[in-house]
Amino acid sequence: MNDRAALVKGIRVWLTLFVVCLVLSGATAFPLVHELRWTEDLLHTLSVQDHLPGLTEWIERVRRGLDRADADYPFLLYGTDWLAFAHLVIAVFFYGVLRDPVRNIWVVEAGMIACAGIVPLALICGPIRGIPFWWSVVDMSFGVFGVIPLYAVRRRIKRLEALTEAPPAPSAAPVSG
Repeated sequence: MNDRAALVKGIRVWLTLFVVCLVLSGATAFPLVHELRWTEDLLHTLSVQDHLPGLTEWIERVRRGLDRADADYPFLLYGTDWLAFAHLVIAVFFYGVLRDPVRNIWVVEAGMIACAGIVPLALICGPIRGIPFWWSVVDMSFGVFGVIPLYAVRRRIKRLEALTEAPPAPSAAPVSG
């Protein structure tokens, strides 16, 4: 396998990992009410409350809030539907990177900026919304871990770009006669 093929393969592997995670995190925003019920049941089945009572209490509180919103104000959950949709739409942009990585490196860089933006968002909005700090850390981890495959992709694209740049044309030597 030549250098170019190896770089393209690496780009595709890292990008596929990132897109799959992005789609999964988006898709899980649709069934939040059911997921929280399942999560709460699982935490109780595994006796997690004995070791991580704060986690169990938080999940119960969120589940109660979602149950109430679902019963009394279901339109609020429409916001999470849009959140899920946004994840799926963002994932579509990365298709362009698969087709032409060098030309579409801007998508990767925009994704890296978005990952960086998760940290201040969690630190600012988390306290405003009453989110426990440790949960904000979980949220921030999406940005921290999300940037890893994007950084790997960007590095490979830059190396691919260097390989595919045309060498400078030789200067025309004057014809002596």
